Amino acid sequence: MGLTGRSYYLIWLFLYLYFSLVYSFNESLGESLDAILHDHAFSTLFHGRSHTGALYNASLPPNLAGMKVSVVRLRSRTLWRLGANFSNFAIPSRTLPVPYVRRLLIVYHDLGNLSTYYYNTSGYTLLTSVVGFLVYDASNLSSTSLRKLDLNPMGKPILIQFQDPESPGGTNPRAECATFGAGGNVFLSKMSSPNLCQSRSQGHFSLVTRFKKRPQVWKFWVIGFVLGFVFLVSVGFILGLVLIVLTVKRTREMEREADEGEFLQTFWVDSSKMPRASITRTHPVLENSGRP
Repeated sequence: MGLTGRSYYLIWLFLYLYFSLVYSFNESLGESLDAILHDHAFSTLFHGRSHTGALYNASLPPNLAGMKVSVVRLRSRTLWRLGANFSNFAIPSRTLPVPYVRRLLIVYHDLGNLSTYYYNTSGYTLLTSVVGFLVYDASNLSSTSLRKLDLNPMGKPILIQFQDPESPGGTNPRAECATFGAGGNVFLSKMSSPNLCQSRSQGHFSLVTRFKKRPQVWKFWVIGFVLGFVFLVSVGFILGLVLIVLTVKRTREMEREADEGEFLQTFWVDSSKMPRASITRTHPVLENSGRP
């Protein structure tokens, strides 16, 4: 029984809701992680005597072990004149926060061995851990919610230097730069040099390579079995045809020989047809046929 139009509509609706749910789950997962990390970074500044221009490492709970979070507070004019070179990122000079504020916070992330849990690229494999940075308004650190800012590099782009000795992207010619944008979107670009990527804004980044599937051996076994079976069937079919042809040929030869030889009558014995020669009487001849 075929599917009706209503059935097609229900299937399409189910698939749409499923992928929408996965999409929103990944988006909310990344956003919740950013909120947790920036809370720990801010508490690092509040609980100690912090200095402008100094980088501080944040303490993380055990469930985030393997990640690294650091924070630095800068003046916007310092960022404009000197830029900011911390962690894996080199923010060039002539960069301004958008919207403009006098002071800002930059929170740096290195997700380490939890990178694949929070960020995933379909068809690609992460070569390095996911690193990123986010910028916040530091005009009022006593506020419970700091406003997120963006950066506008008016000169050179922001450089991201990856250092992962286990998966050096420079030795992999197929490595690409991955930028994880808002809503789970992933943008791929070429490396400007080995282990070096560029960006014009904040976000999360990694080096990826296209996933290479390992050949499945069982498929070759199945293909070989099918080809072998077809070959045997073909050979058997050909031998059967040859045998039939030879049998027919031999039968015709025997019939021709019978036609050319003496004609024999036939008679039936039960269900079998047997040949029978015609009766010929041979008259006796006496050796001494003379009379006494």
